[in-house]
Amino acid sequence: MDVTAFLDRFPLWSLLPLTVCIALLSIEAGRRIADYRHQHSAVEKEAPVGAMVGGTLGLLAFILAFTFSLAASRFEARRQILLQEANAIGTAYLRAGMLSEPMRTDARNLLREYVDVRLEAVQPGKLDQAMAKSEELHSRLWAVASTAAEKEKNVITSLYIQSLNQVIDLHATRVMAGVRSRVPGIIWIVLYLLLILVMVMLGYQSGLAKSRRSIAVLALVIGFSSVLYLIADLDRPGQGLLQTSQEAMTDLRRTM
Repeated sequence: MDVTAFLDRFPLWSLLPLTVCIALLSIEAGRRIADYRHQHSAVEKEAPVGAMVGGTLGLLAFILAFTFSLAASRFEARRQILLQEANAIGTAYLRAGMLSEPMRTDARNLLREYVDVRLEAVQPGKLDQAMAKSEELHSRLWAVASTAAEKEKNVITSLYIQSLNQVIDLHATRVMAGVRSRVPGIIWIVLYLLLILVMVMLGYQSGLAKSRRSIAVLALVIGFSSVLYLIADLDRPGQGLLQTSQEAMTDLRRTM
C-alpha cells in the first residue's frame, strides 16, 4: 500500500494532534515498561539509557531536517515552475498577436482561457477537472498553430509554435512537481517508527529515574510533531497554510 496515499486520507489539520497523541502514548508506554522492569528484574542504571536516548533524538532530528529540506526544495521548485509557465504563456500570447486573422484571435482567446484554467486548478477539488481541461486546450491551441503553419510558413509562425510547445512542456513539468513528486512513503514510515521508538525510550528513561511527568516533555513532543506537520504541509500543494503564490499568473491574466 502507498503510505503517502494512506496519509492523504487524513485531513492535514488532523496530523498535528494525531502525531502528538502517538508521541504521548509512546512515552507512557515507555514508562509502563520501566515500571514493569523495576518490579520484575534487577535495577537498571539510568546513565547508559540516557546516552542512547540522546543519540536517538539526534538521529530523529537529522532525518527530520533531511526530509524538511527535501519537501522545502520541492516547494521552491513549484514556485519557479509557476513563474516559468506564466512567462511562457505570456510569450506565446505576445507572439500570437503577430499571427494573421482569424488565428490571432483564436489563439489569444484560448490562451486567456488557459490561464483561467490554471488558476482554477489550485482551488480545492478542481485539480482533475482543470488538468483535463488543460489537455483539451493544448489540442485546440495546437490545431490553431497547425493551421497557421499551413497558411504562413514564416519566422513569426515558427516562433509562436516554439513558445506554444514550451507552454505544453511546462504543463507536464508542473504536474510532476506539484502532484506526483511527493515525499516517498518509506520516509514517512521511518519518521513515524523512529518517533515512536524515541518517545518510548524517553518514557523508559523517565520511568527508570522515577521522575514526575514533566511539562518539558510535552514541549519536546509538540516541537517534533510541528516539524512533521510542516513537512506534510509542504508535501500537499493547495491544502495547507504554505501555498504557492499565484501572483505571477494573476498578473499575467490582468495584462491579457
